[in-house]
Amino acid sequence: MAEWLVEEGIGEERAILYDNGHAIAARLRWPGRLEPGQVLEGKISTKPAGWRRGIVDFAPGLQASADRLPKDACEGDTMRFRVIRGPQMERVRLKPAVVRPTDEPLCAAPSLAASLHGARVVHRFPDNSWFGLWEDALSGLYCFTGGNLEMTPASAMTLIDVDGHLPPRDLALAAVAPVAEAIALMGIGGSVGVDFPTLERKADRKAVDDALGEALDGIDHERTAMNGFGFVQIVMRYERPSLLQIVQIDTERAAARLLLWKAERLEGAGKIELMAHPDVIKHLHTDWIAELSRRTGKEVLIRPDIKLVLESPHAQLVSS
Repeated sequence: MAEWLVEEGIGEERAILYDNGHAIAARLRWPGRLEPGQVLEGKISTKPAGWRRGIVDFAPGLQASADRLPKDACEGDTMRFRVIRGPQMERVRLKPAVVRPTDEPLCAAPSLAASLHGARVVHRFPDNSWFGLWEDALSGLYCFTGGNLEMTPASAMTLIDVDGHLPPRDLALAAVAPVAEAIALMGIGGSVGVDFPTLERKADRKAVDDALGEALDGIDHERTAMNGFGFVQIVMRYERPSLLQIVQIDTERAAARLLLWKAERLEGAGKIELMAHPDVIKHLHTDWIAELSRRTGKEVLIRPDIKLVLESPHAQLVSS
């Protein structure tokens, strides 16, 4: 039976869905951002007269797009809002969250454990799956027999390119299940564009469409039929940034949190030494370092190393 396991890490919450010991889905949450289900008060900062849309500011320094505003609402008004969609990460910007006015009581954003049915909080995952998922998200590659998927978070959608050495029809059919698996493992939501090989015969495209429908049966979605160029668009609910978006777009902050994950798993005596590129080190908040020391009972040393690449922070135990 599949079960969600959750690690409440430092600066982030991580969840993996295990089925018979295999990771089949994952989620990543960075607390402190606007998230679906959250109810809080904000001040309207921008709203043209008569419009039902505007910009709302929240403390500390969070901003969102609002819709369904009362027509008589004015800039400067303070109202209560419910977060409908969290911010969407894009390479050139962070697309703001979407909120709507509500009379509901104030409510904090749910933790991953609270938002995933039947989730169980654990001290650590039973294997090294998280690091493997992190590396897969960074590379964007997902391999399968006969080919691979290359996943790229773009501004309008997440793009999945199917490549391999099999004949086009065989390659397209072989890629169907991996596409569904990769979407779940990377926690991808929103719009996804899948570029299959070009299939000239309508019957071949129909076969891929039918197989894709079966593979995505457990995922709430809508999709287009494959067009003459092998392209399929899948649209799903967007709740939070995918692991793919976070690691590829916000690599420095993601690497800082990965460094703390590595440090928490160290066993033995000594002090913890954190080594990373200065652009990663700058994202290690002092309260995170204090929390790492509290959890491990060890003194924490920090050593910036400009020779280290962003994606390869290192934690080790040292005697002094």
